[in-house]
Amino acid sequence: MFSAPMATDVQAHITGTVWKIEVAVGDLVSEGQTCVILESMKMEMPVEAPASGRVEEIRCNEGQAVNEGDVLLVLV
Repeated sequence: MFSAPMATDVQAHITGTVWKIEVAVGDLVSEGQTCVILESMKMEMPVEAPASGRVEEIRCNEGQAVNEGDVLLVLV
């Protein structure tokens, strides 16, 4: 029986603005790789992949305001 891979949410760890998205749908990422850069109070904060996987979905846009805990992208 085939089981679908578990999805991993990559969440914002701070409230801020999406400054740059470093990955695209379909990209393979390694655990610890920077996926998104958030800007908060004039500081750039990298958001790293909590696990290795393939980018399944991007749920944010550059320039978008996000809150701590918002899902920025999904890995499988």
